[in-house]
This record gives sequence, C-alpha cells and structure tokens, in this order.
Amino acid sequence: MNDLAPQTIVVKIGTSTLTGGSDRLSRPSILELVRQIVLLRRAGHRIVFVTSAAMAAGRELLNYPELPNHLPVKQMLAAVGQSHLMEIYGTLFGLYDVKIAQILLTHDDFAHRTRYLNARNTLSTLLDYGIVPIINENDTVAVQEIKFGDNDNLSAQIAVLLDADLLILLTDREGLYDRDPALDHEAQLISEVRAIDHDVIARAGGTLKKPGLGTGGMQTKIQAAQLATRSGTRTVIASGQQPDVLLRLLQGEALGTTFLPTVDHLESRKRWLLAERAQGTLQVDEGAVSMLRKGGASLLPVGVRGVRGDFERGAVVLIAAMNGSPLAKGLVNYTSKEMLSLCGHRSQSIIDILGYTYGDEAVHRDNMVLME
Repeated sequence: MNDLAPQTIVVKIGTSTLTGGSDRLSRPSILELVRQIVLLRRAGHRIVFVTSAAMAAGRELLNYPELPNHLPVKQMLAAVGQSHLMEIYGTLFGLYDVKIAQILLTHDDFAHRTRYLNARNTLSTLLDYGIVPIINENDTVAVQEIKFGDNDNLSAQIAVLLDADLLILLTDREGLYDRDPALDHEAQLISEVRAIDHDVIARAGGTLKKPGLGTGGMQTKIQAAQLATRSGTRTVIASGQQPDVLLRLLQGEALGTTFLPTVDHLESRKRWLLAERAQGTLQVDEGAVSMLRKGGASLLPVGVRGVRGDFERGAVVLIAAMNGSPLAKGLVNYTSKEMLSLCGHRSQSIIDILGYTYGDEAVHRDNMVLME
C-alpha cells in the first residue's frame, strides 16, 4: 500500500452497510470492513471505529420478534444487541489477532469537561497500545439520540476530540448528489464541498436513508461533516459497498463526497480556548515562563507557584507569570485543590502526593494555546 503519512482516522459505519441492506447482520460485509481496518492499522494509521446496528443485532439475537415501535423497546433491543455485536467484532478482529475495546458514549460525555478529558485520554491510550476502540451511542440512556440517529454526529465529536485527520462516514449512498437520485436518474454526485452552506444542506434533504435500515440519513451526515470540518477534520461520505473503499480513500482515490476543513486543528482549538472564560489561574515561575514562550512545552507542576480560583479537572485556566502577565490558556489536568498540593513538585511525586495521577503535566501542550 502506498498510503499517505500515518493519520488518525475515525470510521463510522451505518446499519445499512453492516447489514448489506438486509434485515440481519452481514458477516461477510463486516469481515471485509474489518480486513480493511486491519490493513490500515498495519500501515501505521490510528483507527477509531464508530459502529451502528446494535438494534439490528438485538432483533437478530431475539429471532425477529413482533414488537411495538416504542422507545423502551428500541432501548431493550440496543441493550441486547450491543453485546452480540461486540462478540461478532471480537471474533472477526481476532482472526487477525487484533484487540478491540468497547466504548459507549452520549453527548453528555462531551459536555462535561472531566468526562471529556477522560474519554480523550482513554481513546488515546487505546490507540497507543494498538487496540481498536469500537464506539457506539449509549442507546439505553440516550433517548433523544435514538430518535435522531446521532451516531453520525457522535463520530464527528470523536473526530474533534482526537484532532482526527480524517472522518469517513460509510453509508448506502455514493455520497451527496446535486438532486435526489431516487427521483432523478440524471442526478450528479458532488465530489468536493469547500463550504457547507444553505444550498448544501438543502440538497441533503432529498437524499435520506432507505426505510427501516438505520436511524440516520444524509442530513445527519451533513451536520457531522459541518462539525468536523469546522474543527479541522477532512470528512468523506462514501458507499460502504464500494470494494476496498477505505483502502482506496487512503490511497487518494476520489470516492464519494469530500468535505474540506475550513480551518486547521490548531486554529480551531486556539479560537475555542481563547474564547472560553478562564475558571482559574496558574501562576508560574520564570523557568516555566521561559519554556512556554519557546513554544511546544507542557506546563509541569514543578513550574507552578500559585493557584487562584476554584476549578475542576478539565477546566479552562489562565497561565500567568508571577507578575500577572498572561502567557497561555489551557485545559488543566487537576482540580484547584490538587494543584495546590502539587505546586513546585516534580511530576514523579504526583502519585506519592495524591495517591493517583492523571499524567505528568498540569496542562498538556496539546490542550494549550499561547497568547499573543
């Protein structure tokens, strides 16, 4: 494979792709996608897999009972099907001796700063150890998400969380068309979108899902692409039925519809951090000031000399010199109470002082932006 440089890639696969358009899970279709993910891993890419089809798996396991179309019933099917789905993935990835991990998330996990950091750290650690995270919406508690099919938007949020280079949304469509191809046989595939405007959103309205397969449609995929591209992640909507679709996309072949990012990751994070109100301040010594001004350095507890404010882990804090001059803003790894205990101490002492650690840094360089 003559792939591009190793990338962090989020792959979301819809129910229609995992079932092959039928009413049951298609093992050959799933195995083919697993094979491609394994090959991309071997090429050095970091792959996060967002899966749908928990409810389809539940129906299969229960032998397709006649059930009312009520939300509690859908939640029951998701609860039953999730373990069945993971068993299938475990078996198929196991053929290649690849380990997997199950992660169930809701949008609340992204709204809460501490849970946001925990999710980011867990996913990053799994990828560091060569484990493929398999993520699904926690449908048993996410009532609104079951209604609107938010695995598309969930995958975009994962891409933003990890600063992913690429988000791939695989579906039963070739991509976004200029007209509804179900109604107009002369509809043309749009190969590239530079900006998602009202016209693009309007075009998605006529290219919804086929009845009975999944909970999302083209509209939710456009929403996901909008979120991802605004944060610096290139996004592709393509057909999961295309042979070797993942491999061909990573080799640069133009498949489906590509949505170009409107900013890069650094600019997106910089804008967000600078706009957020700081919930506290870390005062740092001259050594830390010098290191931070050089750029590319994390803030370690040893360089912190004072803590102001009351904040939780994951809060946005201002980093300032002892004279009050602002240096940077970032997401802090420890609470204000914990930081008071860690001030001036080396990172090796964190476990001795607290009894646990969230990492060597008070603020990691990836979660920090220097101020002009």
